[in-house]
Amino acid sequence: MSGDHGHKDSQVDSGSRVNDSHKHKDKHKDKERKHKDHKKDKEREKSKCSNSEYKDFSEKKHKDKVKHKDGSLERHKEKDKHKDKEKRREEKSKSSSVDGKPKKEKENGFASPPRIKSEPDSDDFYHSPKHEKSLKRERDDDDYELKPKKIKTENEKKAKKRKQEEDEDEDIKPRKKTKDKKGGEGDAKKKAKKEPEEKWKWWEEERYTDGSKWKFLEHKGPVFAPPYEPLPSNIKFYYDGKPVKLSTPAEEVATFFAKMLDHEYTTKDIFRKNFFKDWKKEMTSEEKSKITDLNKCNFAEMSEYFQAQSEARKQMSKEEKQKIKEENERVLQEYGFCVMDNHKERIGNFRIEPPGLFRGRGDHPKMGMLKRRIRPEDIIINCSKDSKHPKPPPGTKWKEVRHDNKVTWLVSWTENIQGSIKYIMLNPSSRIKGEKDWQKYETARRLKKCVDRIRAQYRDDWKSKEMRIRQRAVALYFIDKLALRAGNEKEEGETADTVGCCSLRVEHIKLYPELDGQEFVVEFDFPGKDSIRYYNKIPVEKRVFKNLQLFLENKQPEDDLFDRLNTSILNKHLQELMDGLTAKVFRTYNASITLQQQLKELTSPEENIPAKILSYNRANRAVAILCNHQRAPPKTFEKSMQNLQTKIDAKKDQLSEARRELKSAKADAKVQKDEKTKKAVETKKKAVQRIEEQLMKLEVQATDREENKQIALGTSKLNYLDPRISVAWCKKWNVPIEKIYNKTQREKFAWAIDMADEDFEF
Repeated sequence: MSGDHGHKDSQVDSGSRVNDSHKHKDKHKDKERKHKDHKKDKEREKSKCSNSEYKDFSEKKHKDKVKHKDGSLERHKEKDKHKDKEKRREEKSKSSSVDGKPKKEKENGFASPPRIKSEPDSDDFYHSPKHEKSLKRERDDDDYELKPKKIKTENEKKAKKRKQEEDEDEDIKPRKKTKDKKGGEGDAKKKAKKEPEEKWKWWEEERYTDGSKWKFLEHKGPVFAPPYEPLPSNIKFYYDGKPVKLSTPAEEVATFFAKMLDHEYTTKDIFRKNFFKDWKKEMTSEEKSKITDLNKCNFAEMSEYFQAQSEARKQMSKEEKQKIKEENERVLQEYGFCVMDNHKERIGNFRIEPPGLFRGRGDHPKMGMLKRRIRPEDIIINCSKDSKHPKPPPGTKWKEVRHDNKVTWLVSWTENIQGSIKYIMLNPSSRIKGEKDWQKYETARRLKKCVDRIRAQYRDDWKSKEMRIRQRAVALYFIDKLALRAGNEKEEGETADTVGCCSLRVEHIKLYPELDGQEFVVEFDFPGKDSIRYYNKIPVEKRVFKNLQLFLENKQPEDDLFDRLNTSILNKHLQELMDGLTAKVFRTYNASITLQQQLKELTSPEENIPAKILSYNRANRAVAILCNHQRAPPKTFEKSMQNLQTKIDAKKDQLSEARRELKSAKADAKVQKDEKTKKAVETKKKAVQRIEEQLMKLEVQATDREENKQIALGTSKLNYLDPRISVAWCKKWNVPIEKIYNKTQREKFAWAIDMADEDFEF
């Protein structure tokens, strides 16, 4: 820093001399004017040189000990001080006399820096901007000279900063702090945006013990189906080959049939019969007298119109699709959420189902009947007294507004087909639904502790003197061993003819003392839930077989197998065995315990992630088979399998080519023995390994699809398997949870993902 001080002192001294030169100038003004013409060019050159020196001088001060290419720092030290001062004095004198007036002094006592005015034809004309720039710097430097401490501080900071950048030292933290601060602000903003989406960890809070489901509930009510829009005048309905103009109510019901014209439902006699009967109720007396035979009705033009509309929707522009998406999002934000106990909760399906034709599950006797439009007058609203009640559409009113916090539904109504009550409830990811799931699986876990005692008891009951106890014990054995549904009593002709364990009829089973090398085989064949056929041949214990023979005596095929048992009797007995125990708990228990056992048997530590996922799906499949979760093969199954096989064949060809290239690279490396060929061999090896992994992944996918062709894995995974088993398995084997549960499912099972660790046991 001593060099810096030397320069500063020199400049301060130089500045004071310049000040003195103004006084001296006034005395010798006339003398200088006489020599003005003689010295004009000479002085200009000297001034130019001096300005250049000033420029170098000021730049040195700003650069702070940086080496100069021109070595000007050393020249300044060696230069004769006297000559330098004389030149500057003459330059200042000349500058101040150019206009014939001395320059105004600055407030700090220094004269204004020299400014040279040159004629347009002068050689210096094109250099004047440079001069001005350098002189401006010089003036700034003069200001700093009055505050040497400040200059020192600034220079030290620059030097330190430069050193920090060069050394990449830890002292650069102040700069990082600034960045972190900015980043922190950005993170804070992002966090603020995500805050509303943060999951309410209700499972960490105390649950209500008084039977109430909530303390506060507020929502906007349901979204009703849009009103019917009549068909364009050019779209005709034909009866017996002639166009018929239908009344609006009759036309609306006709469009329901037209939309389903290509579906197999419209070919079924029961569907057509029920539709025509309900359609006539909507017709005018004139239409009723005219339209008497459904076979003479022609809905083709209507059907084509709706197909064209469907295609038009598919061909919509991005902007049109975006507009619809935005409108749906707006409706979702307004009606799709409620406030429950000071938390914003997602509602399940907040839209009322539009009118249409009832399809039912399986061969339902009421298929084809008209599902009527639900209106505000049919709706019961449930919310808290102190909430802002939902408003019905203008000119209408609700059937009722309730404040029942012992139930979980928000909206209810009674549908007209079966007279069942429909509900709008919260989303599966809500506290209400999550608590119910958690409680269900905890009940199944409690069953695990006493299942051996219960099994021992129903085995003893096979020998009971009372027929009702024997029937109950055998039915419980089937529910436990085969995971059969209990079955509910139904009114004759009201629903499809589906049965469960308690409602089995004689015609649904066959007994074989010996079959296929096994003794005491029972063959089950009956329509289960959703009219899905349950077919199974299973060997049973001898005492069960003897009891079944006893139950079948003197009975007709349509008689009940368990004529002294129903679901209510069975569940009442189960409640006595364990608090909260029902027939369904056995199904949940057996499904979950089967998954856990299968995962232990099938998962291998050496497998990669795709292979582990295949093992998981196989374990899930075992559960689905146990629970009879079947499905019809997808329509696109064959095509998708062909596409997958094409990919596998292409990958095999790619692998063969990669192996040939590896073999060639190894041969080259053996001959040349240089680094380049060795690297080539390693690259080819990695390529072969990568393609082998890709091929294996595709083959695993093909196996998985083929095995799942007629098995529905989703039902058991979402309803019967404790999600904590899957979460624990994922954590233990480092399988991403996203591979097992999608986003919606992860939201549903957030409680399980949060609480289960890899050591969890069902």
